[in-house]
Formats: sequence, structure tokens, C-alpha cells
Amino acid sequence: MKFLKKCTNFEISLRNLRILLQQQQRRQHGTNQQTNNGKSAERYCMNLVEKNDHENYLCTLLLDNAHRRHAFALRAFNVEVAKCSSNVSEDHIAKMRLKFWFHSIEKCYAKEKSYVSDQPVLRELKKTIDSFQLNKVYLKRLVNARDRAPNEPFVTIKDLETYAEQTYSSLLYLLVQLTGVKDMNVDHAASHLGKAQGIVTLLRSVPYTKRSQALNIPQEVLIKNGVSQERVLRAKANDKGVEDCIFEVATVAHQHLEMARNLSDKVPKEVRKLFLPAVAIDRYLERLRLANFNLTHQSCLQRDSMLPFSLYMRNLRGKF
Repeated sequence: MKFLKKCTNFEISLRNLRILLQQQQRRQHGTNQQTNNGKSAERYCMNLVEKNDHENYLCTLLLDNAHRRHAFALRAFNVEVAKCSSNVSEDHIAKMRLKFWFHSIEKCYAKEKSYVSDQPVLRELKKTIDSFQLNKVYLKRLVNARDRAPNEPFVTIKDLETYAEQTYSSLLYLLVQLTGVKDMNVDHAASHLGKAQGIVTLLRSVPYTKRSQALNIPQEVLIKNGVSQERVLRAKANDKGVEDCIFEVATVAHQHLEMARNLSDKVPKEVRKLFLPAVAIDRYLERLRLANFNLTHQSCLQRDSMLPFSLYMRNLRGKF
């Protein structure tokens, strides 16, 4: 009887041990699954930025480990929002996509788990928002500013600057928040740099504009130089009127770039890394100048092979 009782107790202990081991394995599997999901979302964001925003991808790689992952989350979100209007035949489809991302921002700030956790960009964005308490206003601006009809033109240079401020400057404000720096000079530098980057990006998109879309050159500039949209799209070499239009818009971008760089001494070192896109902007404007402001010149269309080296050297010197 004693032997049977001992056997029974041993079997119970063994069964309890198996249960404990199984519970531990399930917990470990859950932890591993969460880790794998996190790594997968992180890689997804990096790949998305690399594919769609190569120059900013290179800049982000040079950030410190503490900020790099979160910066990729913000840039991936920006890419997703910017893509809402691409390859869309009907305007209401683009609006529906933008609406999804706009409402997702609110859900990421909600305490209950109401955001779309299966979406890797939102999963990373949620992590970033929770870690740094990012200002919701700037995220919403990124979405709202892109709610434009493809055939809606920019009327004035001021309209162009406002759009660049709401999109590219807003993204820079969010990136600065990752460092915890709160400084008026930093905000001014981010504002000017964002305007420069936004205007240059709009200029670079001109050669790919469809005839059903509005040209990203303000109407006041076209009218001033007596140039039609069709004339810009034909992109004939040595067209003085078109060159003057491009020169005028590029000059505004260059002025904002210079104003941002004039504040560089007042920008803390940990923030200067975030402003490295200034290098890509500067190099493109120089190529455009050498090409006599011909947007379709081969040097302005191809990838800048020396950009990685230039970014590395600027970062090494603590400049942007």
C-alpha cells in the first residue's frame, strides 16, 4: 500500500511538473512570438523606407541606436501616407486611404488596444508614440496636408511653402521629439529645412507628372514667365522660360536651406544627425544648377552615388 501511495504521489508530481513545463513553454513561445513580431515590424518599416525614400533611409541609418528604430517608424508612416494617392484612378479611393491612417492615429493614442495591430507600421508607430509621447498634431498634419486632389494646383509660392511645412517640417518636429530637445532655434531650423526638402521633392516629381495632374510649380510663377503646363511637361532643352520657372522655385528652396544651416551652431549635436537630409537637398540643387535647371537632365534623375560618403563625412564632423 505504501509503495502504491508513493507511486501515485510520484505520478502526481510528474504530472504537475509537466504542466509547469508546458506553461513555461507557452509563456516563452508567447514572448518569442512578440519579439519576432516586433523584429518583423521593424524590418518591414526599414525596407519600406529603403524602397520608397532611399535618401532619407541613408540618413536614418546614421542615427544613434536609441532613435533609429523609432525614426524608421515615423518615416515609414510618412511613406504610407504619401503613397495613398499613388496609382489611384479615383480621388475617393485616395481619400478613403487617408481616412484610414487619420483614424489610426487616434487609435494609437487610445489606452485600449483599438489600433490595427496586424499592420506593422502602426505597430511600430504605436510603440514610438507610447515611448516618447509624440505630439498628435504633427501626425495629423502629415495626413491632412496630403488630402489634395491630383489636379489641384499650387497658386502661389506661399502655398508651396505651407504644404512643405505641414508635411516635411512636421515630420522633422516629430523626429526632434525623439531626442527630448525643446528649443526655439531647433524648431526654426526644422521649419526651414522641412520647407527646403518639401519644395525640392515637389520639383523632383515634375518630370513624372501626368497630364491629368496639376504641376507642382505655382501658377504665379508660370504666369510671370509666360509658361504653360504643357510646355513644362514637354521638357525641351534650352527652354529659357521653363528654366526661369525652375530657377525661381529652386531659389526659394535654397534660401530655406541656408536659413536652416545658419542656425546650425544653435542646434544641439544630438539633433544635427536628424537634419542630415540637408546634405541630399544641397547636392541635388547643385546638380540642378549645373544642368541649367533642366529637371529632366540625367544627373538630376539618377541616384546620387556619392551621397552615402557625403552623409558619412558630414555626420563625422557633426554638421548638416
